[in-house]
Parts: sequence; C-alpha cells; structure tokens
Amino acid sequence: MITGDIKNQIDRIWDSFWSGGISNPLEVIEQITYLLFIRRLDDLHQLEENKANRLKKPMALRIFPEGKDAKNRSYEDLRWSRFKHFAPAEMFTVVGEHLFPFLRADLARQLGNGDSTYAHQMKDARFTIPTPALLAKVMDMLDHVPMEERDTKGDVYEYMLAKIATAGQNGQFRTRRHIIRLMVELTAPQPNDVICDPACGTAGFLVAAGEYLRERHPNLLHDKKLNEHFHHRMFHGFDFDNTMLRIGSMNMLLHGVESSDIRYRDSLAQDHAGEEEKYTLVLANPPFAGSLDYENTAKDLLQIVKTKKTELLFLALFLRLLKPGGRAAVIVPDGVLFGSSKAHKELRRIIVEDQKLDAVIKLPGGVFKPYAGVSTAILVFTKTNSGGTDFAWFYDVEADGWSLDDKRTALLREDKLGPVPKTPLVENEHAKNNLPDVLRRWTQRASAERERPRTTQSFCVPKADIAAQGYDLSLNRYKEVAHEAVEHRPPKEILAELAKLEEEIQRGMKELERML
Repeated sequence: MITGDIKNQIDRIWDSFWSGGISNPLEVIEQITYLLFIRRLDDLHQLEENKANRLKKPMALRIFPEGKDAKNRSYEDLRWSRFKHFAPAEMFTVVGEHLFPFLRADLARQLGNGDSTYAHQMKDARFTIPTPALLAKVMDMLDHVPMEERDTKGDVYEYMLAKIATAGQNGQFRTRRHIIRLMVELTAPQPNDVICDPACGTAGFLVAAGEYLRERHPNLLHDKKLNEHFHHRMFHGFDFDNTMLRIGSMNMLLHGVESSDIRYRDSLAQDHAGEEEKYTLVLANPPFAGSLDYENTAKDLLQIVKTKKTELLFLALFLRLLKPGGRAAVIVPDGVLFGSSKAHKELRRIIVEDQKLDAVIKLPGGVFKPYAGVSTAILVFTKTNSGGTDFAWFYDVEADGWSLDDKRTALLREDKLGPVPKTPLVENEHAKNNLPDVLRRWTQRASAERERPRTTQSFCVPKADIAAQGYDLSLNRYKEVAHEAVEHRPPKEILAELAKLEEEIQRGMKELERML
C-alpha cells in the first residue's frame, strides 16, 4: 500500500504533464512508462556491474554497450544515473536523439531473451515530452519516488493506472481491482499453471494472479524450476493496442515478473495455431463491442459457434485456448446468459453439457460505472470435453463495497474492502460488501450450498433444471421469491364473521327505509 506522500508525488508528476501540454492520460502514462523502464534498465545494468566486480568476471548481461553510438555519444551517457545530472537542454538531447533510438533499434539485441517481449514493443516507442524543462522536472520527481521494493513499484504503477480510469473515456482499459481479485481467488492459481488473458489491456488479471501466487505459495520462487516457469512461461497476454501492450508489460515488470509474454494479437481475427489447448487458466474481461465482420473472424471460432457477437466469440476462444482440465473465470454481459439466438443457446449448451459449468455470479448493475452501465456476471467453468456439470452454483452479488452510482465511493474502511479484507467484516457490514461471503460460500458449493433454498442469495441448480429451461443461465430464472407466512383463520370463523356483517348491512338498510 503506497503512502499519501507517494500519492502526492505521483499527483504532482501527473499535473506537471498536464500543465506542460500533454493532456491525454494514455500519453502521460506511456511517457512515464518509458522513463520508468529506462530507470529499471540502469538498475539492472548496475546489478550486473556489482556482480561482475564481486566475482572478478566479465558482465554476463551488458545492457548499455561499451563505446559510442552512431552519433558519437557514449552509451554510458544513456544511463539514468548519468543523464539525470545533465543540464535540461543536454538531457533532452540525450533522451530524444540517442536513448530512444537505442530503445527502438538496439535494446532487443542487448537484452537477448531476458526482456525480449518488452524490447520488441519498444520498437515504435515515441518520445513526446515537448520541452527540456518538463523532462527535467518529471525526471527529478520520478527519481525521488521510491522504487526499490517490488510491492512499492507495483503499487505506484497501479496508482498511475487508476488515474487513467478516473480521467474519463479510457477507464474501459481497467477492470476494477477487487473484481479481478475475486476472480483470481475463485480460480486459485497454482505454481504450475499457464495463465492467459486474451484481452489483457494493462495486464491487471495477470498481475493479480502473480501476487496471489506469491502470497499463497511463498516458497514458489525458491524452487529453480518453478522460479523459471513463473518468470518466463506462466503469464501470457494478448492485445491489439500497442500502447496497452507497453503499459501491460511494464505493469508485470514492476510487479516482479521478469519476462511475461505480452504481445500483439487480435484474438478474434487470427487463427490460433500453436495456441490451441495451451493454457490451464483463463482470466478475462473481454470487450463487448457488438458485432464483428465474418471476413475478419477466425474460422476455428466460427466452427464452435456461428455468430458475429464478440462476447460469444470470446467464450468460444476461451474454450479453444484451454487445456482439458483447464479452468476459466470470465466476465460476460447478461445477454450471454439468456440470449435466445441459436448461437447463444448452443454456446450455453456446450458449456453445460460438453464442459463443466461451475458458477454464475451475478454482479451489481453499477459495478463498471461510470464507464458502462451494462449488467454483467462472472462465469466460472472447467474444460473437460466430456461434460461433468452436475449442479451449477449461483450467487446474487448485491453490494461490492462501493456505491453503485457514478461516483463509486467506498462504503467501508479500506481494510474492510475487497474479497479478502484485512479486517473481518461484522454481520451488518455484509450488506455493503458481499465479496468475502462469495468466497466463503464458494468453498461450500458441493456441501452446504446444495441444501440452500432458491430464495436465498446463493443456491445450486441441478443440470436437469438448466437443460429444461433451454440452458438459460440468468439467476432470476431460478431464484424464487420468499413469501411471508400468512396466518390462515378457520373457515367457520370467517363464515360467522361474514354472517354478522350481513346482519349489520340488513339492519342498516331497514333503518334507511324508515328514514325515507
């Protein structure tokens, strides 16, 4: 958790960009990303130098080569620790005319396989800070932000990404962190998993999975084989926005993953040779962009479900990417759960009959406000290719810890928010944050949850009932309304009262006749 002082430092950096003429929040985070990466390169180079000096051996990895570049500038001048002391005008020249060309053309060769994915994404890096004064000011501020600890580095970057979300239209690039954490907890990543997000954006799901593994499997990185797997083969993300790729890669880097596989790919518009049945866990909140032209749609996905709806095609993609036994937790719009088209019904039938549907968790309508008001749910399923659904577990999340209006303000203290709060909730706080209860009941879905009536917040539905409803997965299809107990009076008592009432009416009529 970063302190208020560090947040204030980041806010000042952000404000400096805006006052310096860069008002696009994505461009701000992109330029900060470059500078943070440049600072990290110097740190890595320094570590290698120290190691070589201790061992009295040549450097195993030399990021900044010896000698000079094509413009006769020493490569040593391209190191953060060197050029940060230059006068603003010279610093601006070094960064714009020497360092960025080095990042674009030579970095991949220098890094070898270490950070090659990120190096590849730097090939079209653009330096857009407009003035030497702004560069010097931002450099000085970033130099004072503590980035030694992995937790601090990750939290600093997460705070910057949160500022993208609060800046307006770009919020769609971030799924809220507590929803991501809920989905990670539901799927419980394991040290041998191979994890994929085919619409990764800023890599929030992959970061959360990595943090979960560090917390729950603290000895993971002490095992040489598992350490290698964690840093180089576990995390995979696709996106077709190069800015998002760079931001996502840096997010992983600053959260302590040395070489994640974050790369360019239009997940729906390419064949998946080499990707089919490659992953054991899919975590995703794919874009719901409406329709996609058949001409641009991968033929192998259309073989699973013939549709132009991107939300359905992404579900087909997840099934294609998962290994048998692999599991997924993905966010879908409500229309996927009850849509009446042939494609909707067939995809739901495949998940229920051919695979194993584990859970449908309905989210509150305002969970993605102010950027989207669409109602959504989390689908949790396991790929088996041989069925396995016996009961599907449903949960109706009514509160996620934040107000469900456009302001999305916290309803509880920070230590009581999220699916795994630092301080346990007391009973009356459940109404403000259902997420810890989701996880508690999730663990009981094969036992106590089976006995819950359908009038409660969570319950199980047998596969036969789902099939009988045409594979409709909307929670309201199965939820029953609890009726208040009504005390029924004996019929004789009611008849006696009616007779008495009739006598009173007759007396009243006679009295009225006398008066007339």
